[in-house]
Amino acid sequence: MRITDQTIDQLFAKHGKVCGGVRNDYFGLAFLLQEYRLSEDEAITQIAFGGNDYGVDGFHFDRDRRNFYLFQFKYSDSYQQFKVSFQRLIDAGMPRLFDASDQDSSSNLLVQQIKSSLRENRNVIDSVYIHFVFMGDPQAAEQSKVLEDLKETLENKKFHIEKCLGREVTLAVEFKSARSRRVGGGTHVQRSRIYPLHMGDVIDRDGPTEERMHVGFVRLFDLRAIYADMGQRFFERNIRAALPPEGGVNKVLKATFKRIVLDEKEPPQVFAFNHNGVTIYAEALEHVDGVWKVSSPRLLNGAQTVTTFDRFLKENEANPRLDARKGALEAIHVMCRIITSSEPEFVTTVTINNNRQNPVEPWNLRANDRIQLELADKLRDEVGLYYERQENAFQNLTDVDVGELEVEGYKAVELYRLAQTFAVVDGEIDKLGRMREVFEDERPYSQLFNESRLKADARKIILCYKAGLYVGRLMREVRQAAQNKYDFVTRGRNLLWALVCQGMLNDPEINEWSEEYGQSLKMDIQYRKWLLDLATRKCRLILADLIADKAYKEKVAEDNYTFLKTTAAFKKSMDIAYKRYKWTVRGLS
Repeated sequence: MRITDQTIDQLFAKHGKVCGGVRNDYFGLAFLLQEYRLSEDEAITQIAFGGNDYGVDGFHFDRDRRNFYLFQFKYSDSYQQFKVSFQRLIDAGMPRLFDASDQDSSSNLLVQQIKSSLRENRNVIDSVYIHFVFMGDPQAAEQSKVLEDLKETLENKKFHIEKCLGREVTLAVEFKSARSRRVGGGTHVQRSRIYPLHMGDVIDRDGPTEERMHVGFVRLFDLRAIYADMGQRFFERNIRAALPPEGGVNKVLKATFKRIVLDEKEPPQVFAFNHNGVTIYAEALEHVDGVWKVSSPRLLNGAQTVTTFDRFLKENEANPRLDARKGALEAIHVMCRIITSSEPEFVTTVTINNNRQNPVEPWNLRANDRIQLELADKLRDEVGLYYERQENAFQNLTDVDVGELEVEGYKAVELYRLAQTFAVVDGEIDKLGRMREVFEDERPYSQLFNESRLKADARKIILCYKAGLYVGRLMREVRQAAQNKYDFVTRGRNLLWALVCQGMLNDPEINEWSEEYGQSLKMDIQYRKWLLDLATRKCRLILADLIADKAYKEKVAEDNYTFLKTTAAFKKSMDIAYKRYKWTVRGLS
């Protein structure tokens, strides 16, 4: 059967009075009927009608394939609707369904049906599939930064399933279209990622709630083996991508490895004394047969050490000295802290604080905030641009990566400059002089990156962002408009940027400009001409009136133009702009 509005209406009319729930609950019923050829009576017992479902809307056990399926259903083209229920599945659904320490009498009947089916079929279930089913494009869902983060967190809850079933099984988390019946191209089956760590004695410490920290000295060889298997996923909880190999830190590390391994000028034991150590987050750490086993590890700091060690081994793999000195390689240890039993928010805090010892700017520490992930999705979905949350992430993309992400390969939107853009459009230009403080203090940061940014027109965001890239040229053109008269503009760079943005946003044809030039970071000729016209013909006159205002007369006489960096100057300028051009302060919606 083909799923349409009519299909769902018919099922709701037929079963709604008995089964309850709302109309869209019957999308799941229609899907099971379409996908598995069940009778309506069978399918009804496998669907949730109503709330308290712990993030699961349906299930099905395929005895022939030995697959157990869990479903979330959204009768929508938008993958964005999965985010809230996805989080509920992570936080409550996985432990409640597979590993509950108590019972919830208020839970949906479906929860009990699922647990009963698991108990009955536990010995014949080989794979568990969690399907997020909607009407849209599963490939778009796979590319979402928010869903990618949620998906990784969900996959790391696999140990709940294996505890329930008593053995290792495969887990696949997939996005599926009920319209095309396609599954997302980025789908992969998750196996248990358990790795050995040769650590010797380990010291444990309890956290403020249920967190645990385990401290020991681990072989760098073991960390490199995890990276070789997991690739960049090993660093997904870090705040930045690996720095370029020619960077100072990486050069020093490579020289150290050469002295220890190839030149024999330094004993390997010294490395642990000279290194700050690394931190890992893991789902579990167990001591089995004399070897520590770490499950689903993520490196929170130390990416430079691991990638440089990996690069050193690859560059010297043909060198016979490498084999001859294998003992020295395996003797290189680093102090390692392994954090387990932690919520994502706690892990984020640990990541930030573990990276403060390195030269990391405060805006880099915000890379994995949910609002930043949401903005990454927004910019990719609405204007096809890559948002560089993590330092150096864009330059590490290959042409293939750019093609798969379906983003412009010319340039990326940078987190720091986007923050400046929001402040400029808001008229809070004084914030640009204290951005470090803004990112370090939760209140101004939350004001700058508030939820309203997600409802803004991404095309207008890009128009204003690009104006900031071009403001140097705009200043020069304003200065040249009259000999010496506008030299002061060099001290009001951000004010000029803010006025040009308001000029664009007040243009009667802003929607046409947005459609034409707000979906690329390329500086098209017509766009540049528009900016130059606004700056030299309108903003220049606003600035001339501003410095002639009696409020600033004494400061101008003293050649003191610091007032141009203030929010008050912006407000005064917009009063002038209203009198001259009827401009009002416009936002990005």
